[in-house]
Amino acid sequence: MRLHELYPFFEERKSRKRVGRGSGSGTGCTSGKGNKGQKSRSGGTKAPGFEGGQMPLQRRLPKGGFKNPFRIEYSVVNLDRLLESFPKSESISLEEIYSAGFGKKGMPVKILARGSVSTSVRVEAHKFSKQAIEKITQAGGQAIAMEGEQSAADNE
Repeated sequence: MRLHELYPFFEERKSRKRVGRGSGSGTGCTSGKGNKGQKSRSGGTKAPGFEGGQMPLQRRLPKGGFKNPFRIEYSVVNLDRLLESFPKSESISLEEIYSAGFGKKGMPVKILARGSVSTSVRVEAHKFSKQAIEKITQAGGQAIAMEGEQSAADNE
């Protein structure tokens, strides 16, 4: 392929409009913008959503939704991923969970029940799902909840 073989050919390309290059060009003088007014000036476009000074729609409508100031965000960890990361541990502390990258340090951790527990493990976290507690206790382990004092001993 060579330059003269490129399509569209040079002669077929539409040349750009050269405005403000004298009255003989057809777009001299006011450069095709007409006489006076906001649209003829440089930067003379309205902002998106501008309604001529009327209160714009996005400001007339009420804000939607609700933000609960008391909501607690948990770092969620499933049993299968937790036991995969600590295969031969008898106890998994909260610090070990943080160091394994299952949540930012200081953020509450909740253990969920996906996966199965085959060995006796003592797990320490802020919160557990009911099924996770059942699976850990059935395997002979212990689920120690730091928050709300929910533990395996309470459910028995």
